[in-house]
Order: sequence, then C-alpha cells, then structure tokens
Amino acid sequence: MPHRLAAATAARPLATAVVLAAASLLAGMAPARADCPSDQAVAALAEKIAARQPAESYGPGLSVADGLCAQEKLVGMLKASLGPVVGYKAGLTNTAVQQRFGVPHPVRGTLLAGMILKDGATVDPAFGAAPLFESDLIVTVKDPGIHGAKGHVEILRHLESVVPFLELPDLVLAKGAHMDGGVLTAINVGARLGVTGTPIPVEASQDFADRLAKMTVVLSDDSGREIARSPGTAILGHPLDAVAWLVEDLGRAGITLKAGDVLSLGSFSPLSPPAPGRTVTARYEGLAGLPVEVKATFK
Repeated sequence: MPHRLAAATAARPLATAVVLAAASLLAGMAPARADCPSDQAVAALAEKIAARQPAESYGPGLSVADGLCAQEKLVGMLKASLGPVVGYKAGLTNTAVQQRFGVPHPVRGTLLAGMILKDGATVDPAFGAAPLFESDLIVTVKDPGIHGAKGHVEILRHLESVVPFLELPDLVLAKGAHMDGGVLTAINVGARLGVTGTPIPVEASQDFADRLAKMTVVLSDDSGREIARSPGTAILGHPLDAVAWLVEDLGRAGITLKAGDVLSLGSFSPLSPPAPGRTVTARYEGLAGLPVEVKATFK
C-alpha cells in the first residue's frame, strides 16, 4: 500500500485510467433500468472524481436502490486505477444524520485496495473535490460464517481483528448541490481514502463486545485541540450492530464476505476539513490494555 499520497497521483494518471476504464465498460454494458443514472452520467462523475473536481448532483428523487446501481458502475470504472474490492463501508450510522439525508437506515459503500493507507501516512489536504476526515473503525472478516452469526459474541467469532481507522472521505459534489441518501449512495458514500492503524486481535467474548461499546474515541490534532470525543455507542448503538447491518445488506445483494475483507463501520465524529500542515490522531481508550492510535498528516 502507498505510504504517501502525492498531489500528482490523484490527477492525470488516475484520470487517464478512469477514462479508459469508463470507455471499456460503456462499450459492454447492457441498458440499465430507467431510474438508474446512465452509464454516461456515471462516467462523467468518475472523471470528476479522478480529477478532484466538484461534480454535479444526480438531483432529487434518486432511490437508494438506484444509487447502488450507479455505485456499482462507478466502482467498476475506478477499479482500473484503485484496484480490486477489499471491503465495504457503512454510512449514515447516526439517527440524526439519517433524518437529514432522508433515509431511515444506513447506506453502503465499497472500498478498493488503493484507498487504504498505512498509519502515519502523509496526504495532500486537497485529496478530493470536497475532502474531509473523521474517526472510524474497521473490522477484518475471519470467515464467511459471519453471514449466519447472531448476537455480538457470535459475530466476534467470525472476525479476525478490529483496526483503528481515520477515514478520509470525499463528498465530491459542488457546493450547494443536492445531496440525499440516494445521491450519497451513488457517489459510493464518499469513499476516497483511509488510514489504518495496528490491528487489535478480536476476543470472542462478552467482555470484548462490552469494551467496544464502552470505549471512548478521541479525535485531536497536533496543536492539542480536541476535535471530538465519542463513545463506542455512537455507531448504531454498538459497533457490532453496524457489522450486522452491513452483513445483512450485503447478503440481500448476493455478496458473500470472505476472509480478509474489511468493513468500515461509520463515523464517531463530525466530518472535518483537513488543514495543511496538521497531523490528526484518533485515539481509542478502553478498547485494549493501553489506548491505541492512528495518525495522518496533511501536507
């Protein structure tokens, strides 16, 4: 995985790869249903993402189902430059945010290999058209048996690790453009980059499940400013409930998770814009014996 994201990597080479991938996909695609954004509209969005330029919204009235249709096309176009699917993410994991976006449930995005950076990564603060950062958490799947798991402890039996995660989403759209649950889904729930910390081995026990709920996630920067402080319950009441939702949603879509797949569970903090020269840290208190952290620097 890359350790440094230079400004040039997200510009011309990525844009060229996306254009070529889009052209190839457009040539072979069957007609989509009427309410799914057209192949040409999705290709235009993919080019804007690659160029880190604000894109137009698909507008109001797009259902989450049609957003997923558009997302599938978009991910297919981005694979040429960002590599294969490595996992999935949950968005809108807070009731107040769901109400603001007009959907009564979370939404799902797709993570590609080139989106994942290592702890301490240095990232261009203009990594996207509308770049942001937030504290998150990843879990790594141990085996496909997670699809039949019921309850927190049983879910833990099918997870390998939990991983500190600073997500760096890009909401892509031009300022003031229409955004709702369907549009957010169509832009792949803003998936762009994320920085992973050291994995913490999972313990399949009620104690470990309780620690996930009771931990405190503190987001701060190198000036000493505390940006946010949140309990583990900030994500759907319990991080493992976000795992359960993603697993169920993927199952409905006919997608079976495999060993090594990662699941990003949602935001513990409000979205914040990156500032040049700042280092941000997400610290997880009460999860392991000592607080664990993940850092990213914006240069």
